[in-house]
Amino acid sequence: MAVLSNVLKGSVKITSRIKKLNITKPQNQQKRVLIKLLTKARSTKFGEAYGFDDILNQLLFEKGNNRFSAFKENVPIFDYNSLYEQWWQRCHKGEENICWPGKIKYFALSSGTSGSPSKHIPVSKEMIKAINRAGVNQIIALGNYDNLPENLFDKSYLMLGGSTQLAESEGRFEGDLSGITTGNIPFWFENFFKPGREIAQVKDWEQKLQEITNNAPNWDIGFLAGVPAWIQILCERVIEKYNLKNIHEIWPNLSVYGWGGVSFEPYKNGFEKLMGKPMIYIETYLASEGFIAYQARPNANLQLILNNGIFFEFVPFNEDNFDENGDIKQDAQTLLITEVEPDVDYALLISTCSGAWRYLIGDTVKFTDVAKCEIKITGRTKQFLSLCGEHISVDNLNNAVDAASKHFNITIKEFTVTGIPHSPLFAHQWYIGTDDEIDENELGRFIDKKLHELNDDYAVERRHALKNVFCKVLPTASFLDYMKSKGKVGGQNKFPRVLKGARQAEWESYIFEKTLLV
Repeated sequence: MAVLSNVLKGSVKITSRIKKLNITKPQNQQKRVLIKLLTKARSTKFGEAYGFDDILNQLLFEKGNNRFSAFKENVPIFDYNSLYEQWWQRCHKGEENICWPGKIKYFALSSGTSGSPSKHIPVSKEMIKAINRAGVNQIIALGNYDNLPENLFDKSYLMLGGSTQLAESEGRFEGDLSGITTGNIPFWFENFFKPGREIAQVKDWEQKLQEITNNAPNWDIGFLAGVPAWIQILCERVIEKYNLKNIHEIWPNLSVYGWGGVSFEPYKNGFEKLMGKPMIYIETYLASEGFIAYQARPNANLQLILNNGIFFEFVPFNEDNFDENGDIKQDAQTLLITEVEPDVDYALLISTCSGAWRYLIGDTVKFTDVAKCEIKITGRTKQFLSLCGEHISVDNLNNAVDAASKHFNITIKEFTVTGIPHSPLFAHQWYIGTDDEIDENELGRFIDKKLHELNDDYAVERRHALKNVFCKVLPTASFLDYMKSKGKVGGQNKFPRVLKGARQAEWESYIFEKTLLV
């Protein structure tokens, strides 16, 4: 292990120097990626149907952004439902050479925060390699951070993810992406990896948390990774079991926490109460469809990974390109990495080395630094709140709740918001999960005021159609119990920040049945 840690240390120093000298233009990286993807998939059923050979000829022999026009014109835009119905279901049934060469062995089950509750996302062997490569590069990117502990790379890396014991059916394996990737980690990383293969296989989430808690004194953890809500629960259990003041009393060398999938800001105040010393926080954007981006330097946003098996297009998230339900229009305008602007909401289209082609991943992002290709996740195409033109993004919601958490010095572990009819027009209903004492009316007024500051459209509609804002404080357990009732327990499952339609009705019914709402 000492030899491996020395290799990692050396890689951090060397790679950080190389990256500073790297002058490869983003558009050139993306062109190479697309050429590789099309070349690899040209003989698949999908590649033949949409003329990949002709697209390649244009990419190779024309200049400028016009070289990408055949790709946009020949290949339609897909969301999950259309791509699965037309193509991926054939991969799922075991057919070969459909959207990607060979037979797809693994399928990632999505967390179901929007759209279909049980998506089956193909994960090719090339994608597994790409995800592992990006994960190692993120660790190496720690070389950009000052004051790293000298012994950090001698310590273990605790990842709280899905079970590596995947469901098997007709030669394919299904489960959380974290379970798929953890089951395929590089051999050299096993010496660092906790909780180890045996515990990682455990399917029962409560049992897994208990076994990790029981083993906590035996491990010297330097890195911690997982969804904030579940990592917080784990730390609370360890602290309670061993009668600690904070988690650093049992893991004194814990220095780095990495997360992805949700905004950390609403959790940060409560999370830091469990720590005994400052931490390095690094964000990861790892979706079921691929490793999109990671935080490559301190105090920065996510940097897109442009040379690792994913080709990006960016769709301005507006009514010209999306309908009122958040569904993309087939004639939507799509932009390349060279055409984006800062502070504009874009929906992501990706083409990947798992056979996703011009696929709407469902997330929206803003570029915070176009030159460095740095982004922040602002929400979901299906998870935004606009009953009457207020256009509230998940980013707005996260910022308002984070401000409330700090202002009242409370720990808010979960929250969601719905739109409701309120005579004569509309209102917002907030549900805040905290175990701290707080006046819910005062909390609602603060959030309302903060949203006035964050969103001009909201401020306008609060004077007109949006007649009131209601806030209900619930025990944190009510959110976790609801997720359990839906079979959504585990490392990749997140509570939706906006609830609409059937899911809103299910949640409201659940709360009433539990007699938590008067």
